[in-house]
Amino acid sequence: MNTPDVTLLQANRVARLKTPYTTRRVPASAFVTLLGGPRVPRVGDLILARVDKLGQHRHLELACGRRARLYEGDEIVLAYGNRYAPDQFEAEVPPDLGLCHMVAGGGVAARVITRHDKMRGATVVQPLGLLGDRSGRPLNLADFALDAPRGDGRRAFTVAVVGTSMNAGKTETASNLIRGFANAGLRVGAAKVTGTGAGCDIWMMVDAGAQTVLDFTDAGLPSTYLVEPEKVEQVMATLLDRLYASGVDVVVFEVADGLYQRETAELLKSSAFARAVDAVVFAAGDAMGSAGGVNALRSMGLPVVAASGLLTASPLAMREAEQATGLDVLDLDALRSPTILDYLGFRAEEGLAVGAL
Repeated sequence: MNTPDVTLLQANRVARLKTPYTTRRVPASAFVTLLGGPRVPRVGDLILARVDKLGQHRHLELACGRRARLYEGDEIVLAYGNRYAPDQFEAEVPPDLGLCHMVAGGGVAARVITRHDKMRGATVVQPLGLLGDRSGRPLNLADFALDAPRGDGRRAFTVAVVGTSMNAGKTETASNLIRGFANAGLRVGAAKVTGTGAGCDIWMMVDAGAQTVLDFTDAGLPSTYLVEPEKVEQVMATLLDRLYASGVDVVVFEVADGLYQRETAELLKSSAFARAVDAVVFAAGDAMGSAGGVNALRSMGLPVVAASGLLTASPLAMREAEQATGLDVLDLDALRSPTILDYLGFRAEEGLAVGAL
């Protein structure tokens, strides 16, 4: 099929493409056509892009986890997606196939709106067209998403890790929690239910000992920024149900960004989140952030059982946070110890929170 707007891709060209983490569920065999002409991209649409000017992101995280160095002129696969990152870029899917940016190393394309002062300009890419199937239909990450399993009602003890902001120590907290559960002899499932597509957090959870790890890209989204609340709840439910169906004893999942971020705020105040969690651990960088976040979660009626995060680098900050919140503040050693079960009120032999009995 060769028309002015639809071109067949040669196999040797497809074989040379650098394909990122966000597209890891999409087989290279799916890349059959290149779709040009005036088109309006959608979140999750896949593009073939040429690297025009290197900026902040000079590497592309591949599906296997390796960081591949980029060169100007490289042809790469990206997924259109919005980006929320106060420490990096704010970016949105553009209305056309014009010049845009690679705004995340996991392979997300968007047009930058604002950036943090410490960031270089974003890497500039030229979309060469949408990637399509044999019939000329655009490929979208949603086409390759996991289906929600047929539920049998099985659950596992479920811990959510939330925090004040980006870089509050949420992933470190979640990973060490996973390690603690694994050290206690439990089978652990893990997930990141919101954020921007990148594998580094997922690989940390795998390395910590989780037997199954999923994120929102498995549910067909390159990021969750600007996604409707109902869809975010659906993503969370799909990932948790998949983990429960895998037979794990406990699930640890991370909610990205901070309490004021739109999707995080909507998810945390939802009845779906309240039903899903047995315990919440809050990560913060200082005692005031810890106190403010814990109080906000308590006002929602959520079961906040402990605090952690970057503040645990300072014994003084830990003491202040304990006084301000009335909670145990757990450093990395405490999180990865088998005694974490006692802190969370979890009976391993029954898979139940003591407070829920």
